[in-house]
Amino acid sequence: GSGKTTLFRGISGELDALKGSIRLNNSVVGKMTLKERAQNIGIVTQNIEVGNMTVEEYVLMGRIPYRKHFQFFETRHDFEIAEKYIQLTGIAGLRDKNMNALSGGEQQLAGIARALTQEPQLLLLDEPTSHLDITHQVHILNLIRRLSENLGLTILMIIHDLNLAGEYCDSLIMMQKGSVRKKGAPHEVLNYE
Repeated sequence: GSGKTTLFRGISGELDALKGSIRLNNSVVGKMTLKERAQNIGIVTQNIEVGNMTVEEYVLMGRIPYRKHFQFFETRHDFEIAEKYIQLTGIAGLRDKNMNALSGGEQQLAGIARALTQEPQLLLLDEPTSHLDITHQVHILNLIRRLSENLGLTILMIIHDLNLAGEYCDSLIMMQKGSVRKKGAPHEVLNYE
């Protein structure tokens, strides 16, 4: 109820800004086509809902924004990119499993792989560690940190666990009732008060 998801919807261009504009590399996100947004912004929600498909098929969906008119099948390049992120996220052993048969942590990893397959400049993660045990939380947050460092990827994440936020994030924004309450480095935001 503090406005975090609404903020993400504004950043992604799903909601129009009430004032000003949201820019990504000097382009106004709200004026981008859906295809341009999908090529530049990857989004992973906390609940991944999928039909009857394998992990590999799900990850390959991240290449849809790059399809040309009347292109109905993935190209060799699409498969290579998907494979890169399947390997990077450590889900290669799950590629032939049905998405509905995966644990919550495995589904989050598949969601991250699909979003990365879009080759975005910005990755939005909405509570990627909610409902996961501590082992999966740490695994996913370690992966997110590596992605940011190795790919030079900007990652914005909604996270409720203040200990994990302080450990894994470079900068924090605390929100309350739709407004920013405090922002800065973890040691500036997370204090006794």
